[in-house]
Amino acid sequence: MGWGILPASAQIGFPYCETFQTPNTLNETIFGGDARLIEGVLRLTSNQNNQRGYVYINVPFPSSYGLKVEFEYFSYGGIGQFLADGLAMFLFDGDTPVFNAGGFGGSLGYAQRDSESGLSNGYLGLGFDEFGNFGNSTEGRVGGFAALNANGRAPDAIVLRGPGNGRNGYPFVVGRKTNDVGTDKDGFNPGSQFTISSGGAGTFRVTDPNQIGYRKVFVELQPDPDGVGYFITVRMMVTTSPNQPRMVTIFDRPYDFPAPKNLKIGFSASTGGFSNFHEIRNLIVEVSNDEALQNPEGVNIVDFSSCAGQENQFVIEDKNVRLPNINSTIRCLQFFRTKEDIVKNEGDLCNQARCLEQNRFLVVPEGVFRASDNAGGFSFTPNEEFIGKQVTVFYTITDNYGKTSEGNSITLDINESPEPISLFVKGKSEVQEKVDLCIGESVVLEGLGPEKYQRFEWYKDGELVEGEFNQEIQISEEGEYEVWGYNLKGCPAKSQKLIVEFPDTPVLEEGIVLVSCDPTQAVDATQAIQGYDKEKFDYLLSGQAGRFLNDEMKAIKASGIYSLQVKPKSLDCYSEPVELEVYIQQKKLEVDFDFVVEGTDIKDDESGGIFPSDPIEFTSEVDDKAEKWLWDFGDGQSSTEKNPVHVFGKKGQFMVKLTVEDKYGCPSTKEKTVSITRSYRVMFPTGFTPNSDQNTTFIPKWKGLVQIELLIFNIWGELIFRTDDLNSEGWDGTLEGKLQDPGVYVYRFNGLSTEGESVRESGKFRLIR
Repeated sequence: MGWGILPASAQIGFPYCETFQTPNTLNETIFGGDARLIEGVLRLTSNQNNQRGYVYINVPFPSSYGLKVEFEYFSYGGIGQFLADGLAMFLFDGDTPVFNAGGFGGSLGYAQRDSESGLSNGYLGLGFDEFGNFGNSTEGRVGGFAALNANGRAPDAIVLRGPGNGRNGYPFVVGRKTNDVGTDKDGFNPGSQFTISSGGAGTFRVTDPNQIGYRKVFVELQPDPDGVGYFITVRMMVTTSPNQPRMVTIFDRPYDFPAPKNLKIGFSASTGGFSNFHEIRNLIVEVSNDEALQNPEGVNIVDFSSCAGQENQFVIEDKNVRLPNINSTIRCLQFFRTKEDIVKNEGDLCNQARCLEQNRFLVVPEGVFRASDNAGGFSFTPNEEFIGKQVTVFYTITDNYGKTSEGNSITLDINESPEPISLFVKGKSEVQEKVDLCIGESVVLEGLGPEKYQRFEWYKDGELVEGEFNQEIQISEEGEYEVWGYNLKGCPAKSQKLIVEFPDTPVLEEGIVLVSCDPTQAVDATQAIQGYDKEKFDYLLSGQAGRFLNDEMKAIKASGIYSLQVKPKSLDCYSEPVELEVYIQQKKLEVDFDFVVEGTDIKDDESGGIFPSDPIEFTSEVDDKAEKWLWDFGDGQSSTEKNPVHVFGKKGQFMVKLTVEDKYGCPSTKEKTVSITRSYRVMFPTGFTPNSDQNTTFIPKWKGLVQIELLIFNIWGELIFRTDDLNSEGWDGTLEGKLQDPGVYVYRFNGLSTEGESVRESGKFRLIR
């Protein structure tokens, strides 16, 4: 016997009763796939195609006692030509570490199915098969009915399959075709027939035993005294005529397969290309060989002491009482004022095996007894007016098979509770509520009080720290700590709670670059810290320029790579450093640019003038540190190219600005004016050579004109050539087909620009032969 806490068992054992009619199931009822609680049943599948659902009870039971199971099932409402597939009850090795359902479809979640493995460590599978595949050897199943219908199936059948694991085993043992006549054909005698399902499309769940379609199953596995395995009996209550439910024996035969030490039970169901609702409720699982079970035996307890004014925790452990049944454990305790008050729970099977809530709480003048959720745990809170006295009550033990002891006494001394003790950090004179530690550090705590203490207990987050009974303890883990010091009377003096933490520090971002583009302007490094808070934290910046603490970081005057760290003010340890770069530009980028009309050397009126339609080529002239270019052409347009080409499209004075940046984003700017003044241009040659390979005609070059007139005169003023053709090749030096003499000639040129300006030009040129 001793003080302590055991894992919660929540009164789980046998009989195991699960109605599925409450909003929640017991914790040990595990279901998955398409299974869900709905409308007071556990629905394993809906009437949709390709559904699969399962449930199993995560409570092992010794195979040596056998098993009795009863449950209602509801199979109805299928859509399509056939009803499918069915449901199964299964048993599997209770020591299996990981549960996996078997193949679904025709294997009903128990047997293998093609590449799908069967139920993990399956022992027995009892299938209620509507469609008829659980009883054949298709899809990799082993064995089946000798006679099948024209489709190779055995619909409306109850089939028993044996043990298997993975893709091996699960053999056909026996089957009954419930809607066939003739025991020689695996059917029933005339008049005993029934269908597995209560109906197809448009039918409903039948819950009244007096209505046609009701189904209830009773399975018993009795240990076979003359061999291995069990003697299995399967019976059903079926209703095929109104108000006439009847019992039908399905199987009553040996099941000659050695059972594992422990078993667990479950159910599964599936649909495929056809469907049906498959549901269960009112499941009861109990031991078959109840006569072999014995009642546990408690002991009279006289060596427990309690302390007034506080809740005292106790545990009656399995080893302190007699539990005669195999794998038996304490399920729960019940308390009574006198032995005569002990009355065993009567009523239905499910209630008999449970500890009643009213008996788990007992109020007596001396105080209050409470059974805890831990299997053998209880508490007693004594009243202070009974200090120095004793209290005696009686208790019973109920084990995990539902067997209850006759009752025994508990006598406890009621002692005065000591004054609280104080929890200190060793070496400190003041009580602290919280201690902050650096990662890897530890602290020694000690409990100090006004009495002599025979032993101590240390608790972390409400859990007993095993193996720590001394006045001091060294702590290197976060948590909420307290210490109990037990005085010479065995009463605990409890300390205040002290929190030990590794405080969170702000996350510092790695790789931040802080820039000042002004050589006279220092950098504020605190800008790299999100939520900068010098009241709670200390910040340290270190580099070749020195060490800077907190607000000293706001005036960094030297470029370089720095390390940034942070710590809570209560600690001496800084966080791991992150890298931070400071860049202060000492010399601005040198920037300039030039521009010309593309393909020419024209850049202003003196060099020929720029037209609105001229593509202007801009060329940046900056040092190698430039990494970004931004051109503002002064007409609402911009470019990020290094050397862009731009067409302004109209006359005017345009202030073009080039801004360049280095890799740190420091800018430099240059501005120049581009004058777009010309709407037209005419350029005259000074001569031509009719007899050469080049320059064989005299014609001016123009731009921006919509009309022209070119007149050529000799030196006597005689007109010898005229054209107003915009596409003319010009004068070829002839008159009426005869090449004229070399010498000086005169031209006169008239034109009209695109903007309506008149053009008049004249001059001399030379014909060269």
